[in-house]
Amino acid sequence: MLPTSNPPPNEVKTFVEQWNALGKMKKLRLQVAIRDTLDLLKNVEVQAIIGPQSSAEAKFVTHLGEKAHVPILSFSATSPSLSPTQSPYFVRTTLNDSSKVKAITAIVEAFEWRKVVLIYEDTDYGNGIIPYLIEAFQEMDTHVPYRSIIPPFANDLQIVEELNKLTTMQTSVFVVHMTASLSSRLFVHANEAGMMSDGYAWIVTDGLSMILDPMNSSVMDSMQGVLGIQPYIPKSKSLHDFNMRWKRGILLKNPNSMTNELNHFGIWAYDTIWALAMAVERVGGTNSSFSKTETGKNSTDLATLGISERGEKLLKTILNTRFKGLSGEFHLVEGQLQSSAFEIFNVIGKGERVIGYWTPKKGLSRVFDTVDKIAYSTSMADLKNPIWPGDSTTIPKGWAVPIKGKKLIIGVPVKEGFREFVKVERDSHTNETTFEGFSIDVFCAVLDTLPFPLPHEFKPYMKPDGSSNGSYDDLLYQVHLQKFDVVVGDITIEANRSLYVDFTSPYTENGMSMVVPIKDNERNNAWIFLKPLSWDLWLTIGAAFIFTGVVVWILEHRSNAEFRGSCGQQIGTVLWFSFSTLVFAHSNVPYTTIVKILSEVQKWVTT
Repeated sequence: MLPTSNPPPNEVKTFVEQWNALGKMKKLRLQVAIRDTLDLLKNVEVQAIIGPQSSAEAKFVTHLGEKAHVPILSFSATSPSLSPTQSPYFVRTTLNDSSKVKAITAIVEAFEWRKVVLIYEDTDYGNGIIPYLIEAFQEMDTHVPYRSIIPPFANDLQIVEELNKLTTMQTSVFVVHMTASLSSRLFVHANEAGMMSDGYAWIVTDGLSMILDPMNSSVMDSMQGVLGIQPYIPKSKSLHDFNMRWKRGILLKNPNSMTNELNHFGIWAYDTIWALAMAVERVGGTNSSFSKTETGKNSTDLATLGISERGEKLLKTILNTRFKGLSGEFHLVEGQLQSSAFEIFNVIGKGERVIGYWTPKKGLSRVFDTVDKIAYSTSMADLKNPIWPGDSTTIPKGWAVPIKGKKLIIGVPVKEGFREFVKVERDSHTNETTFEGFSIDVFCAVLDTLPFPLPHEFKPYMKPDGSSNGSYDDLLYQVHLQKFDVVVGDITIEANRSLYVDFTSPYTENGMSMVVPIKDNERNNAWIFLKPLSWDLWLTIGAAFIFTGVVVWILEHRSNAEFRGSCGQQIGTVLWFSFSTLVFAHSNVPYTTIVKILSEVQKWVTT
């Protein structure tokens, strides 16, 4: 089976006819079987089944395949909840959704968004990737404040109600992972709700991006500025030729048909058929036999299923098949196709524009090449500039004023004193209230530094006559009563107030001072006379007196016998002369005139 956006049976038959027309395997022909899976296994005894499109379908069919030892190949069941390692007879010939996680997170990291809302459908397909996304966002310190889960068969009213919740939030970056039928309606309603305007960012996974071409104009108009990822399939002559044959075959069957390029699922479907055909050719023979066990009359259909004798060998051959297909290198690792690269595109006009690529080894890059980089890149500079919703070229900050959000109510005290901090005045003619002062200016300056606009409203805490409505304690308690969100003013931080409000750091100079009584414990201290002067000053005074004594000794010891004697006597005389001048009690009378003058000067200084 070959999927397009809505493939009618004639188009599927056209694809099979084109494949059979190649005639490279004359012993093998494809057959379209619109029959029940159980019937194919029980009565037809098929060797392999291709075609479970959804992950839910693939789970059920894989269970039957395991019981009958028949390989089940799916080119569109992408949910990580279905694993070839847990279900050996399931072969995923498409990409696992978990392989797309790093490409998505690389985009978020490149534009430095710190919060992301996930929007996904409540199915195996939608839920499977979410744990991987959340874990990846946590590793890069990006918060997921909300997950919007939409039922697969949600009506328009349910979608609108969910979008209304999102409009009350400040986060404006959304990652959408859902099928085309649901996501197309989501974007139409998001556009009507004003969520496709300037400041918003949307990222879609390949579940939606693969079918953008067939969408009608109203959906495309609603998706302008959306970013998306899709697997990178290199262009080749074989792919171009097959597309031409595909279009001609569709037009021959239905001349009025709107033909489009094959999407990735269609290309993988073709490669899947080639892989199976090559495996069957290698195993040899097209006739299969099933061994059956005897069952009772009341046995269920599952109990009567036989076991394919060639199933295990065919499975191993499929897993080891490797060739150059339409999608590039077809190579299965652990039962599933390996990812190589993703295109990052931007929805503009009626189509999409590729703005970059992501690869596991190199990260983001503007062009796809095989040259190794020095380091893995998540830089915005490695992408072309996208056009954002609202036809804007400004990168969304990740925060937006909630369309239906509430304003921040700020309480302001009304008082007479210290009007330099807070000044509230009401115009008697217009009844308008103005708020001024240092506290108000500081708060407004903080708001200006935020990376997003914050709607707010100042409200005075006053009576109808314009007087204060209570004390500061009463004003702060209004926050606890949820009448105010914030209070701004010259408010002292006190312990009792901290019981019901949280304070910011003081906006004046930080510090702490205490007023304590002085306790006099120095009454019996013999050294209290030293307290009036500092130690530095006492040392300076002592050094000055000793210096004076040394100078006197130098000038007097030759002519004055009292300054002679042993070394110890001379040192004692110098010290005694120096300190005795404090009380004018020195007994050593100097002989020289200069020493007499120096002594008088020292007496005058000490007095």
